[in-house]
Amino acid sequence: MNIETITAGSPLPMQNTADPPKLLILARSPIGKKLITGITGLGLTFFVLLHMVGNLLMFGGSDLYNSYGRFIEQLGPLLWLIEVGLLGIVVVHGGYGIHLFVRRLRSRPIPYAQYASKGEPSLQSLSSRTMIVTGSILAVFLVTHLLTFKFGPYYLTQVEGREVRDLARLVVETFHKPTYTFGYTAVVVLLGFHLRHGLWSALQSLGALSRDLKPVVYLLSLIFAIAIAIGFFILPLAVYFGAIG
Repeated sequence: MNIETITAGSPLPMQNTADPPKLLILARSPIGKKLITGITGLGLTFFVLLHMVGNLLMFGGSDLYNSYGRFIEQLGPLLWLIEVGLLGIVVVHGGYGIHLFVRRLRSRPIPYAQYASKGEPSLQSLSSRTMIVTGSILAVFLVTHLLTFKFGPYYLTQVEGREVRDLARLVVETFHKPTYTFGYTAVVVLLGFHLRHGLWSALQSLGALSRDLKPVVYLLSLIFAIAIAIGFFILPLAVYFGAIG
């Protein structure tokens, strides 16, 4: 029988009072990382939907579209907070996505010899296998898109007697360029691929899908992804082929 003795003057063992918060522990865990990736992905999906609806206002005429742009600009400091928040979500989503991808590679350095598309339990598809590729392309395109429109030429026009930025003119000018138009179209198709897997996968990570509901949401995610892709590339093609402008 071993008896531990504490000599006089020796320090008593102390309990670690600097344990990290539970939320930080969760964020560092594999499950927590998937949750964060899913939540940020859903947030970005909502923004993408709003952005697409805003783009479609161009079909209502340049005045309507420029009024929409003016409304966004008038948000003032709130707009900056929204933009900073969106930037943070993009960085977190992309960072965790890359981390999970690298972790998956390390856990299986030898790739599968054959993939089974749409099979249980993972519902593997081309979309799921190319998430890191489509996500990286979307990140690069985001920078180009901001430089083109947000920080592009600041034309002015009059709408209801008020001077506003002529975003409609910038849109028409940009989408008359074949390189940008068809490059934009290709990227939004990749966005559809990314959303197809990302949306249902995020809901699954959040535990929102039952076994019976999973195939239904999988199909709805596909429909949603197609609708988003069409909603985005219909405008540049309409401008390029002369239906708008």
